Amino acid sequence: MALSSDPGVTHVLPANTNHLELDRLIMNPEVKVIVCCGSGGVGKTTTAAAMALRAAEAGRKVCVMTIDPAKRLAQSMGLTELDNTPRAVQGIGNLNGGSLDAMMLDMKRTFDEIVVAHAEPERAQAILENPFYQALSSSFAGTQEYMAMEKLGQLRTEAEQTGVWDLIIVDTPPSRSALDFLDAPKRLGSFLDGRMMRLLAAPAKGGGRIAGKIVGAGLGFATGALNKIVGAQVLTDLQTFMASFDTLFGGFRHRAEQTYAQLQAPDTRFIVVAAPEPDALREAAYFVERLGDEDMPLAGLVLNRVTVVPLADLTAEAAIAAADRLAESTEDDHEHQLTEDLLRLHADNINTARRQSQVAKRFHAAHPLVAIGIVPTQSEDIHDLAGLRLVGNLLATEI
Repeated sequence: MALSSDPGVTHVLPANTNHLELDRLIMNPEVKVIVCCGSGGVGKTTTAAAMALRAAEAGRKVCVMTIDPAKRLAQSMGLTELDNTPRAVQGIGNLNGGSLDAMMLDMKRTFDEIVVAHAEPERAQAILENPFYQALSSSFAGTQEYMAMEKLGQLRTEAEQTGVWDLIIVDTPPSRSALDFLDAPKRLGSFLDGRMMRLLAAPAKGGGRIAGKIVGAGLGFATGALNKIVGAQVLTDLQTFMASFDTLFGGFRHRAEQTYAQLQAPDTRFIVVAAPEPDALREAAYFVERLGDEDMPLAGLVLNRVTVVPLADLTAEAAIAAADRLAESTEDDHEHQLTEDLLRLHADNINTARRQSQVAKRFHAAHPLVAIGIVPTQSEDIHDLAGLRLVGNLLATEI
């Protein structure tokens, strides 16, 4: 789709750009998982929901996991409250035999489920009631990204065991950096398995009085300092948590490794979502390169909220000149004010399209093999199934 005939803006991307073939991707039975990634605020949730709806109405049995969708979008999918359980979305066209279940990730509930499933009842209860655990499971940096991967693993296992879904689409958390999704498991695991944390857990599993005395002497200086910094009760809560949580360390590491391996599997695809802005596309470029380094399969890039300019033959300069002439000739009345305003708005859109095209072309020049799909800016927020269908149609259309 042409943005403008202005010499600086002929098309969003060069004519030789690989187009993201959405329908081919979502209808490929060998694709079981699609992960939508990108920095915050670029439209990952809407993109994931639109792909899920299109796949379901084309015949796939889909589960989409969203992260904090806008309220109206959540309501359109029947997700009126935070729920960690996939539930059927009503109102989809299922003439092809497809289905769509949707859920919103409940980070803390997912963490709680892991504890209950992998610890004895009394120990699990002690962990759940521990103040340090409650803080960790609710607000520790990286926990949401880690739990998204944990939930993906759970959904994938359920799909394999029951056949209830043949495609899982994941909307990753709204992180500052797209790389947080890949880095969180390692970061959280390093924290929980760090030297200080292991030392704090050591006294409770001490292996004898002599070992306990040795460890106690080694911790004397550290605990004394920590008591002064964080307080005795906080340190006690931390030590109690570590003693109870110790048996889960191996499980966390093992599942993180399993999920990471699943992200590298041949039946997984990544979609990177970005806005046509320098920071967002710079972040997308980092992520594309990281996926390549980690041997994770990239399906392509979705360039969201692209400015499309009608009346492309009218250049920005011509529009501004015409608006200025109207302003001079009608300075004593407002008969043509609307026309003048529209001309200036058109010029602004042309200039925005020019900037977007320049940054998009720079991305393409650096990553010429990446397939790209484009979604033009919509006049209003996407808040219902009709809007999601429109986004899906636009993504499937070569622009």
